[in-house]
Amino acid sequence: MTSTVDLLAYIPSPPQGVWYVGPVALRAYALFIILGIIVAIVWGDRRWVARGGEKGTVLDIAIWAVPFGLIGGRLYHVLTDWPAYFGENGQPLDALKVWQGGLGIWGAVFLGGIGAWIGCRRRGIPVSALGDAIAPGILLAQAIGRIGNYFNQELYGRETTVPWGLEIFERVNSSGQLDQLAGVSNGEVIRVVHPTFLYEAVWNVLIVILLVLVDRRFKIGHGRLFALYVAGYCLGRFVVELMRDDFAYEIAGIRVNTFTSGIVFFAALAYFFLAKKGREDPADLKSKDYVAAVAAGEAGVAAPVTETDSAKADAKGADAEDSESDAAESASSEASASTAASDESSDAVKLSKKDKP
Repeated sequence: MTSTVDLLAYIPSPPQGVWYVGPVALRAYALFIILGIIVAIVWGDRRWVARGGEKGTVLDIAIWAVPFGLIGGRLYHVLTDWPAYFGENGQPLDALKVWQGGLGIWGAVFLGGIGAWIGCRRRGIPVSALGDAIAPGILLAQAIGRIGNYFNQELYGRETTVPWGLEIFERVNSSGQLDQLAGVSNGEVIRVVHPTFLYEAVWNVLIVILLVLVDRRFKIGHGRLFALYVAGYCLGRFVVELMRDDFAYEIAGIRVNTFTSGIVFFAALAYFFLAKKGREDPADLKSKDYVAAVAAGEAGVAAPVTETDSAKADAKGADAEDSESDAAESASSEASASTAASDESSDAVKLSKKDKP
């Protein structure tokens, strides 16, 4: 057991990660996941509009991508940690308890990408361009989500004596039984470990900054910025996996996430260098409904008339009628004046003839 003196400089874990409001459980992990999703959607939509797309597009696509991503993330986690659910003394039903933590980013990106592709196909926009717009936001959302791991006391590394080591507390429930997930700390430190979730969060933020700078400087597109995001994340995750010693499924003695990080890293780099250079034309980012509306307007199809437009038209019509009336009166006056002038001229001629000898 580590003494109190040794722990003075260490980072303490939160005393709990779940709060109850009556029967409702507020879980920090879920709250930070939701916050990350909101940030990714809002920022991604702004970037999409700046690239020439329509406002609200990212939210529409998220309706497809987010559920697919959550399912994919959970499936990957369960498959890579299957003994905990389906092995000896495993609890199969726990595989459905997403609120207990456990979302694999690889599965989330894969199935989330499929959901995004479906949404983009329905709107008629290129999924690669959308990926470039939302890439920084997705990675920032991952960094925010790692704060949830902090509250859950999970995804930490091996024991350490570095000053920034993380204290892992023993948590118990109201009955005094050990409950590391939903319990409350009793103040007893179990171990001091590397806060690998923090390392990953900091790395993610640095890559977010890099993505924004690269995008502004080189204006890359066609999915290459998204590939750069994937490669950058994989590089950091590869290092983090080497620092962890919690249970995980292994292949040839190597954690499966280490294998995945390496393979996906090289695949992303290959795409980055082989994909088309430059950026999409803003016109290519418009949805098929927008293009159809513009085409209909150019073809002379009347747009729906609003009450305001109708009032303006009536006012213009009234002005036109007044103008025509004034013109008619003016013409009538001129005709009358002309007739009078003609009569005066005729009388003058007659008078002139009478005056002759």
